[in-house]
Amino acid sequence: MNVTIDRIRAAEKLIAGEVLRTPTVPSRSLSQRAGAEVVVKLESLQHTGSFKPRGALVKLSTLDSGARKAGVVAASAGNHAQGVAFHAQRLGIPATIFMPEGTPFNKVARTEALGATVRVEGQGLAEAGERAQRLAKDEGMTYVHPYDDDAIISGQGTVALEMLADFPALDVLVVPIGGGGLISGMAIAAKAMKPDIEIVGVQADLYPSMAKALKGEAQTAGAGQTIAEGIAVKVPGGRTKPVVEALVSDVLLVDETAIECAVQIYLETQRLVVEGAGATTLAALLGNPDRFRGRKVGLVVSGGNMDSRILASILMRGLAREGRLARLRIEIDDRPGVLAKVAGLIGQSGGNIVEVTHQRMFYDVPVKEADLDVVVETMDADHVREVIGKLEEGGFTVRLLRNVSEGG
Repeated sequence: MNVTIDRIRAAEKLIAGEVLRTPTVPSRSLSQRAGAEVVVKLESLQHTGSFKPRGALVKLSTLDSGARKAGVVAASAGNHAQGVAFHAQRLGIPATIFMPEGTPFNKVARTEALGATVRVEGQGLAEAGERAQRLAKDEGMTYVHPYDDDAIISGQGTVALEMLADFPALDVLVVPIGGGGLISGMAIAAKAMKPDIEIVGVQADLYPSMAKALKGEAQTAGAGQTIAEGIAVKVPGGRTKPVVEALVSDVLLVDETAIECAVQIYLETQRLVVEGAGATTLAALLGNPDRFRGRKVGLVVSGGNMDSRILASILMRGLAREGRLARLRIEIDDRPGVLAKVAGLIGQSGGNIVEVTHQRMFYDVPVKEADLDVVVETMDADHVREVIGKLEEGGFTVRLLRNVSEGG
């Protein structure tokens, strides 16, 4: 590893004016929730929606004229692809990006809009990466690794320089970990500037590759679908692991529910759209209150490229978890006026009906009865219980379904 604080400072000068110096802002609401002094580094505001253009520009700037003419190749399902494509287009460097089969069309379209040639190949990111490296070797192109490269690591380390310049009194930086490029660069920079600062990494518990590597445990492929796909890396970097081992005090794991809640909190309290990977740091902070209480904490919001459909689902699920949206199954007699009575009782208790499904044909109920599924907007869990109580007082049998999408 040849990355030093001097190299990271040189990277900072190189990217100045070409990569946004994103704001680091204090958050009163998050501080109150966590019992700590919290600031957030908004890399989600970068032109491509993540921190990736930092390292990409530094890497592309190392290429000589021959390498620039031959072009670059990378493999990514999103943020790295756009970071490379953005700066390659600006510098006049041909770029080919391999994206795995199943990559959402909007990510392919955004990468193509930045001037890159996109090849959708491979059953997953690892296979796409193998094909990208093969093309680079066969065609004499430069392969731009997403994290295991000194130039990339140096560029990502500039995030820490900016955070500590803005808030030099920070006690701890909390950073997402995928392959380890971001946290490695940040740890090198931060520890050189302030040796007593603590660096804490965060991974999705479905993809704990770095956490396992640091414990010397056998590497097992990540499994399952995570909304933190930006850090769903199955094998940590060979360059980054020793840095994390030496400079990072801990790697915390967060589950999917905690990440979803963090995404919702950012949107509702900060008016920020934050992708799953970027929200993991807040999930770790709120999930480990004793570890951070009373400290000055810097959270890295690494990106904001959240699919709108997934975001909508997260918000609806969050409302259901908090009791602000409830789905009730009500047994009724199938006769005139009963539906109106149900609606009246819900209205009297202050609930707002969002959706009604009145099914006579297919439920396993007597022919003169029906099950009525009603989605009700409420204030909280206590209010849900009040609505149910009102319906039961009216003579109805009511069951609260587990979530608003449940059908049975």
